[in-house]
Amino acid sequence: MTRTRVAVLFGGRSVEREVSRISARTIAGALDPSRYEVLPVAVGEDGRFLSAAESGKLLADGPVPDRFRRAESPSVPPSEALVPREIAPGRVDVIFPIIHGTTGEDGVLQGFLETLGVPYVGAGVAGSAVGMDKALFKALMRDAGIPTPRSVAVGTSDSVSARERVAAAGLEMPLFVKPSNGGSSVGVTKVKRMEDLDAAVAAALQYDERALVEEGIDGRELECAVLGNDSPRATIPGEVVPGHEFYDYDDKYRDDKAKLLIPAPVPESVVKEAKALAEHVFRACHLSGMARVDFFLEKGTDRLLVNEVNTLPGFTSISMYPKLWEASGLPLPRLLDELIRLALERRDRRSRLKTHPPAELS
Repeated sequence: MTRTRVAVLFGGRSVEREVSRISARTIAGALDPSRYEVLPVAVGEDGRFLSAAESGKLLADGPVPDRFRRAESPSVPPSEALVPREIAPGRVDVIFPIIHGTTGEDGVLQGFLETLGVPYVGAGVAGSAVGMDKALFKALMRDAGIPTPRSVAVGTSDSVSARERVAAAGLEMPLFVKPSNGGSSVGVTKVKRMEDLDAAVAAALQYDERALVEEGIDGRELECAVLGNDSPRATIPGEVVPGHEFYDYDDKYRDDKAKLLIPAPVPESVVKEAKALAEHVFRACHLSGMARVDFFLEKGTDRLLVNEVNTLPGFTSISMYPKLWEASGLPLPRLLDELIRLALERRDRRSRLKTHPPAELS
């Protein structure tokens, strides 16, 4: 039987490139070798593709994030071609992009893959961009009538200060300030005093041109995994119990103090609402393949508020997306089979769209 050739893209420019490499290693190791031929393709910190040999080394080696930095490591050669042979049309059957963060899950990479005409796992250009840009996502949630915490966006060139926007919106302490485009809680600050707001915004603006200032919700953190294209289905929710004051980068990947509870110990009514909202978010953002939807379950009111959507969730040993599906009866190898099937299904569906204007009327 001819094996399906799967190119696993990882690395990238963002601060999450090492997380991406760990996710890629998990995926490559779980793909059935009797059915799939895995082609590792790494992207360096400068955005250029690495050679096939170096990509394979990065996928196999231990934690050496500096090896993505060719400027500091002359032994890391670039690929000779703008489009590596491994992902060229006709050379690969499907691409599994697992480049977290900016240029990886914000629509940039997806646009490149669309140009190549090669099927890929996950959301398309528009869905990826909306899912990544928190300010756009919040606006879409409000328009769709989906409950979400109140927030304001602040840009580098805005004439109105963050304090003025917060006051006008009636937001009260505590606040969370985060880059509008970003992931893994990098650049996120919890603000408890108004005099600390400007510094938090400045910290967030180091990672993106806009910052999101959001009301703090005193609640539990729930997550649902979603799978599908036109007919998505969601898992039961899991709960993240942070080891820090909030679930930041160190809590996720370094300190190993956070607890993941699957299933979340919540009433059945909350389970049903979370699953329905997760699927609603997936459709509203026009997503495909996979996504993880994050919620706050507010203490005292039991209101369920959508916090974020992650269109390219992690596949590390602590990642909730594969864990939730495993708890729902879909182990990782079968989950990857389904994601690849969905990518090919989306390619087939889009191939039926017309690309020429209608014939002139005679």
